Amino acid sequence: MDAGEKLPWRGPGPGRPSLPLPPGPMPLRRDGHARKRWRYIGVFGPELMFCAARAQVGPFSQSFWVLWDRLERRRYAHTSLRPGGREVAMAGRSIEVEARQLRASLRLGDCSAVESICPSGSGWGWTRKRAGVPVSGTIEAGGRRWEVAALGVDDESAGYHQRHTSWLWSAGVGRAVDGRSVAWNLVEGINDPPAGSERAIWVDGQPHEPAPVSFRGVAAVELADGALLGFTGECERARNESFLLVRSRYRHRFGAFSGSLPGLRLAEGLGVMEEHDALW
Repeated sequence: MDAGEKLPWRGPGPGRPSLPLPPGPMPLRRDGHARKRWRYIGVFGPELMFCAARAQVGPFSQSFWVLWDRLERRRYAHTSLRPGGREVAMAGRSIEVEARQLRASLRLGDCSAVESICPSGSGWGWTRKRAGVPVSGTIEAGGRRWEVAALGVDDESAGYHQRHTSWLWSAGVGRAVDGRSVAWNLVEGINDPPAGSERAIWVDGQPHEPAPVSFRGVAAVELADGALLGFTGECERARNESFLLVRSRYRHRFGAFSGSLPGLRLAEGLGVMEEHDALW
């Protein structure tokens, strides 16, 4: 890490470190660390839940998508390991998926973002999160077509993380019993110092940083003041991979949330719980 740079840093705001960070160029390797970068977009609605992602670790890349039809209780999913594959295309606000089983054309709306840069061993991790972002467009699969008008999350991340990184993550959208809209991005194990973290809770579109959280696996998240965010899983994508010096164990679940966030009791909530252990 460059001398004199103070981490963690949380934005938007002044003092952004002058490290190699998006949207600028990032070398494939730096100080012995491989560059990692990924983008995950999730959509959570009463009829369907959907996600699409692209990821790179050094020279290795993959993309995947998952559609959960909540009414028919059917899952569609595919992972592509082709270098340069264009099954999942993401450019700014636009997401396009062209696959044998599914076609999707989605566009993201406006939402306040939280940016965080945190130390990771002798390297660092950068992320920009938006939760509660409006998503519109169409998805076609299994002979059905959905007109999408729902809320979701947008996770852009990159960095030179430590060789072994293990984390639990939850993101979702919902409504409090008092009628206010809520969304969250909660994590344990990555970008989660006591302050300046990527943790965020949006209330009526305005984000704030909660205190550190504790995950009960992928079953619940314990927050400050006795708040407990419970989770009921509906659909899972699990994948174990090994590529020479890179190994990954990944578990991703769509489902419904109940319980509370600090100072807020949920009336309803939908989203994702994820467990990831990577040697990269």
